[in-house]
Amino acid sequence: MIVVIKTSTPEQEINRIRQELQETWQVTTEKSVGRHKTVIGLIGDTATLDPMQIQNVSPWIEQVLRVEQPFKRVSREFRHGQPSEVAVSTPSGTVHFGEEYPLVVIAGPCSVENEEMIVETARRVKAAGAKFIRGGAYKPRTSPYAFQGHGESALGLLAAARKATGLGIITEVMDTADLSKVAEVADIIQVGARNMQNFPLLKKVGAQDKPIFLKRGISATIEEWLMAAEYILDAGNPNVILCERGIRTFDQRYTRNTLDLSVLPVLRSLTHLPIAIDPSHGTGKAEYVPSMAFAAIAADADSLMIEVHPNPAKALSDGPQSLTPDRFDRLMNEMAAIAKLRNRWPQPEPVLV
Repeated sequence: MIVVIKTSTPEQEINRIRQELQETWQVTTEKSVGRHKTVIGLIGDTATLDPMQIQNVSPWIEQVLRVEQPFKRVSREFRHGQPSEVAVSTPSGTVHFGEEYPLVVIAGPCSVENEEMIVETARRVKAAGAKFIRGGAYKPRTSPYAFQGHGESALGLLAAARKATGLGIITEVMDTADLSKVAEVADIIQVGARNMQNFPLLKKVGAQDKPIFLKRGISATIEEWLMAAEYILDAGNPNVILCERGIRTFDQRYTRNTLDLSVLPVLRSLTHLPIAIDPSHGTGKAEYVPSMAFAAIAADADSLMIEVHPNPAKALSDGPQSLTPDRFDRLMNEMAAIAKLRNRWPQPEPVLV
């Protein structure tokens, strides 16, 4: 249930309304301040609450509405149709994810292999315009014999890349036991596709304050994905970015997965959370990544995650879907042309003289 507050309502009255709602009906309240409206969300057993009784709490209440979706906090209804943003602090400044902000590009290798490789890749993707370097320290692999990542030592290599470039860091956590170590280094913590419904992990990442990059499960429905995000918000962390990375369908002969770009308009209607697209995992083939990146921008993605490796043929994981730095340079120039048409390309920072 949400309570829509009238424009220009004094902050003191908003606080009074929240206190009365909490004390009278034993609910938790969450305030969302949008560009046009302030909304108070009611969390708890609201099924028997009478909207008219709540409406009478204050003349400053414009409307009381029920949230009909099974997911509550992540629902767009919960913010009365207003989008949210995720603001991420990096050494180079704050980067905003959201539909009212420029496209954010995340790039880097599937796995952190060694310091020279991750630092050089970070330098190249930054020069091309990326805001974050991605790289796996802990890697969930289908085969127990495949490269699993270097673990904790790779976190130090990611930190070295950030120090050398000022880029933000995004890396995956697989186990609750590793969360504190990952959170020390990562500016954004990724929950991968295989862990999308690891509910103990979702609760733990929700109980800390680093933003979460939640990838869609390999065979997950949209509702299951949003309910996974609900676990994180319910635990206290509102900073979630949803990432479509391809789903498993009946045909895997030509692509690794089926990249479901229809999630962009669907999620826009269902949730206020920012939406990212990963065309690298979505296709599994480097030659298809540019086309899917262009399509994602045209469909209004808020962020792209693209795999880049200095020598894909020798990559320890996911080489076939990785772009070379030179190809990534060209791709960024090509993407700019489309993103500018949608007013989603970052403006160059002014040079002070």
